[in-house]
Amino acid sequence: MVSMTPIMIGSHQFTAVTVALPKTNFMAVTSDKGYIMCGALDVALLNEKLKERGIIAGRAVGVRTIEQLLDAPLESITFEAENRGIHVGMSGRDALLRML
Repeated sequence: MVSMTPIMIGSHQFTAVTVALPKTNFMAVTSDKGYIMCGALDVALLNEKLKERGIIAGRAVGVRTIEQLLDAPLESITFEAENRGIHVGMSGRDALLRML
């Protein structure tokens, strides 16, 4: 099952996407400029092979719900996210606000 849900952080709207897969869930929350995602995100691929795209993204591991994804500290981020003031250890919620 796939679900897309609008969520609010302060006065800003984002889109939460959850894909229920066998034995796991794929989760992401996106803005118009970037996104945070569960442990399935390959940040090294984005930084190395797709660097020219300037993707703004962060990854949190060990999360099972969108709420956990928003509250969890980011474990890794892309170079472009770092350029936006996003850092490892920042909550997903705070990182999304820097992606506006």
